[in-house]
Amino acid sequence: MIEKEQIELIEKLTGNKLTKLAEQQLNDFTQIFKIYNSHTNLVSKNDEKNLFEKHIYDSLNLCLFLEKYNIKTNAKILDIGTGGGFPSIPLSILYPDIQIYPLDSIAKKIGFVELVQKELRLDNLHPICKRAEEIDDNYRDYFDVVTSRAVASLNILLEYSVPYVKVNGYFVAFKSKGADEELVLAQNALSVLKCKTVDRIQYNLPSLEMYNRELVVIEKQESTSRIYPRKSGQAKKNPL
Repeated sequence: MIEKEQIELIEKLTGNKLTKLAEQQLNDFTQIFKIYNSHTNLVSKNDEKNLFEKHIYDSLNLCLFLEKYNIKTNAKILDIGTGGGFPSIPLSILYPDIQIYPLDSIAKKIGFVELVQKELRLDNLHPICKRAEEIDDNYRDYFDVVTSRAVASLNILLEYSVPYVKVNGYFVAFKSKGADEELVLAQNALSVLKCKTVDRIQYNLPSLEMYNRELVVIEKQESTSRIYPRKSGQAKKNPL
């Protein structure tokens, strides 16, 4: 169950009172997640103990970017490597007017997202079970925002993500310690993919020491060459 203090944290973060529907959906999501995680490993048992802080609340910090850059009604967001539905599911609950596309190549994880989508009737959630390199060409230059909490270096994530961002749209990466070094290593990828870092939004997770986090905001300035993303895992084997 989502506790009163946790609801207050969400309301303080978003600047809005949580609707009864959103509160019920967050409660239902938490219960479904724990049942599913008991037989299918979405997150570790240790992480499940901090499900709200490490995953739900962390995901909702994307609202700091959404509000600052006025990304609201009718926007389309692609979430690469959604795993157990983070940040896709918490965001879809709080932002019913934003269309969110969770992407993951692991069928059991997308199966879970599809289950939650049906149980919670999240009509703005559109799960995709594919690798980032295999997304339909119709999605090139399509999304207002692409985001990822996936555990991969920024130079790799950029190649997976930027081709699907609209020109003048944004790729937003959830990062913690090591972001400075990753940005240095990503300079060639930024240049090749025609984008630039425009913001770094910092935040902390409640009740968890040493969890300083940030959103690295990257703006796409021109269309990406159609050779990217390279197929067959080349982005990971030979990063830009």
